[in-house]
Amino acid sequence: MANGCDSMDPLTLDNQLCFSVYSTAHAFTRLYRTLLDPLGLTYTQYIVLLALLGEDGVSIKTLGERLALDSGTLTPVLRRLDRSGYVDRTRDQRDERIVRVRLTDQTRNRRAELERVHATIADATGLDADELMHLQQQLRRLRAGLESGL
Repeated sequence: MANGCDSMDPLTLDNQLCFSVYSTAHAFTRLYRTLLDPLGLTYTQYIVLLALLGEDGVSIKTLGERLALDSGTLTPVLRRLDRSGYVDRTRDQRDERIVRVRLTDQTRNRRAELERVHATIADATGLDADELMHLQQQLRRLRAGLESGL
């Protein structure tokens, strides 16, 4: 169709799952930026803090695996978080090659602010708790399928 409205055309932009995910990611980014700027955080810094709230004192390697971030991306993020007082990085006493990352008391005391970010995002989706959980399950399955296809 000349106007691009053919719902059966696999090359129509609106029929591209990747574009739906891409444009949704951009909408998330814009909203997260609005919510995280007042906290002095980027989205990547925010997810690092969330990972550490779930399991504090992990090695940089473990943290990178958990977040699917390579050390070239993670190291500068941790450096900035350390300088801002959100985390402490220390060498493991048993193996000095390992650097462990821990939340500071300052960060633990800001947990309510981080929870508000989460709640605002959840509300903005317009989905209820069950719908959000189902969508997350579907996205994990999608990601696993895509990763297995590499």
